Amino acid sequence: MPLKNDDAVIQGTGAPSGYPGRSVVSPDRIGPDDPRYLDLVNRGFYGRFRGNPDYVYLVWTAAQVVEAVQDALGKGLHLAVRSGGHCLEGFVADQAVRAVIDTSMMDGISYDPNMRAFAVEPGARLGEVYRTLFLGWGVTIPGAVSPDVGVGGHILGGGFGSLSRQHGLAADHLYGVEVVVVDQTGTARIVVATREDSDPNRDLWWAHTGGGGGNFGIVTRYWMRSGGVGEDDPSRMLPKAPASVLRFRATWNWADVDARAFGRLMQNYGAWCERNGEAGSPGAQLYSTIVLPRRESGKIELTGISTAGNGAERLFDEHLAALNEGTGIGPTRESEVVSWLAFALYPFPEVLKRGPGGNLSKMKDAFLRKPLTDRQIGVAYDYLTSPRHTGIGGNMGMSTHGGRINAVSPEATASAQRESIISMSCSVGWADPQSESRSLTWVRELYRGLFAETGGVPTPGEMSDGAFINHPDVDMADPAWNTSLVPWYFLYYKDNYPRLQRVKARWDPLDVFHHALSIRPA
Repeated sequence: MPLKNDDAVIQGTGAPSGYPGRSVVSPDRIGPDDPRYLDLVNRGFYGRFRGNPDYVYLVWTAAQVVEAVQDALGKGLHLAVRSGGHCLEGFVADQAVRAVIDTSMMDGISYDPNMRAFAVEPGARLGEVYRTLFLGWGVTIPGAVSPDVGVGGHILGGGFGSLSRQHGLAADHLYGVEVVVVDQTGTARIVVATREDSDPNRDLWWAHTGGGGGNFGIVTRYWMRSGGVGEDDPSRMLPKAPASVLRFRATWNWADVDARAFGRLMQNYGAWCERNGEAGSPGAQLYSTIVLPRRESGKIELTGISTAGNGAERLFDEHLAALNEGTGIGPTRESEVVSWLAFALYPFPEVLKRGPGGNLSKMKDAFLRKPLTDRQIGVAYDYLTSPRHTGIGGNMGMSTHGGRINAVSPEATASAQRESIISMSCSVGWADPQSESRSLTWVRELYRGLFAETGGVPTPGEMSDGAFINHPDVDMADPAWNTSLVPWYFLYYKDNYPRLQRVKARWDPLDVFHHALSIRPA
């Protein structure tokens, strides 16, 4: 039911665009007796976690977010915020969370001439952001491949995608944020913070360029504009969208891949990434992911894109030849040229797969500064081929990283990992709940084996560079799986963590916004 507010109108309040008749300052407070409750509670992409909050607050404006936060605090409810619902851990779908503020209806995308930047609300999905920016102005942001991901949490964690090797992270193009914060007195209010050196709230902007979601407040608007833009033409304020995209795929038959061929394929992928990790390298116009599932799946698959125009096909050919060199096996190969928007909205069929009730899965990732070692390759081969793991629906994946991402200094944004050449993941999924324990053990032990020399986690150093907070993993804080003595927060934030703690202390002094991997108050 709508909340009642007899207080003065909050500054900056406006009627929700696109929803005529909605109350200006009253969100909908939805309880278990409301027919919308089940859909809102179970809206997450991942079905492994289930919450049962007392209320879901459905909001349309920043003022409504203020009202919802104040109402939840007044009731003594632990709250969390959700936009697209793609969190890999149960930070929102948590039994401890009694109030969820759902921003999915805040999905506006427009150009704001006063800020000289594109205003994007947190409930907007990336596919709609790509579509609006491209059709309206011919520009884009280098965000995730999946068009279904919500902007709300994506930019906060840095935001990596298929164009990031050319244009950096999505957060590298963040100009400002509008955030609902809670002060020392327990009062919620709206704050605007930008990257301008003269902005007294600049530290709050900086924390949102990779500091992760659920830490400082609730973002109600992002303003996107690339750095160094000195004109008022919106079509020049963000990266130009590619004129065309070569979408490619190659597959190897697992039955033809023995330990030697597997090792060579892994070595070749790492070597290519090492040769093409700089921003100015020709390979920066190519992005690929190689997925190595359990052998019984039948195929090893490479997918990716190149935006090199007339040279895109040649770049793909060279990439595939470099990966396949010396393996003694021949992959299948296919490619097609599509428009940027066609790729952005329909990237690869498997990206959009989702089972009823959400995916039951677990993912663990890592940044690599060097290719996998022979020992690590041996561990991967064992877990992907050994009969003792038959029936596990798991895989290991590696994606090209670096390029323009690594041209930004680690302290310029809260995204500290700026020296990696590969983003690696270990994932597992299951359909039968009875398979959960065995599946989780498989992926955790594979990951621990890969990083056995550094306590089971990718500690920042010569070979690896920590992990990506956009893909949170509570195992990093579990001494059973992290025996490195390197705390979880250093794996995600490195030397930026103390600064993030200071921002936390200033803007969320009561620690209202917290979860299993949130920034701890200083």
